[in-house]
Order: sequence, then structure tokens, then C-alpha cells
Amino acid sequence: MAKYKILLKHSAVKELEDIPKKDIKKIIKRIQSLALNPRSSGAKKLSDQERYRIRQGDYRIVYSIQDNEFTVHIYKIGHRREIYR
Repeated sequence: MAKYKILLKHSAVKELEDIPKKDIKKIIKRIQSLALNPRSSGAKKLSDQERYRIRQGDYRIVYSIQDNEFTVHIYKIGHRREIYR
């Protein structure tokens, strides 16, 4: 299986800056795992979009997969209570 390239939107990077450091390490590790398997067992397809979300503790990571380019675009990283506002 090919390795996917991970691309973070600028807004996702800004959201990471507001997350406590103890959680950032786990979130980054989870994002890195998408390079090997972007459709892991914990990934849920969002019904109204061509996007997926995965959980890391109380945080959600929203992303899309471009199989033809082997890329994963990270759109949003946020607390579960704030992600869908």
C-alpha cells in the first residue's frame, strides 16, 4: 500500500496551537497514522460531504482523502463539543 502525504490547512494548524500540549502529541500521532491507512476502522464518513472524521480522545479530526494523488487534507481539529458548530 502506498503512503499518503498529509497536508494541513492553515486553519487546522492554528487550531492545534490552542490545544494543550499533552493532547497535541497524541493528535499528531493519530494524524500521522492516516498516511498509512486513511480509512482506518475508527474513521467515519460524514454523510453530507466527501470527508471523514476520526477521534483522538475528546478531539475530532476532519479530513478528506484524494486517492488519485495519495494525499490526505486535514481541514479541522477541534474539541468534540465545538467541531460541528
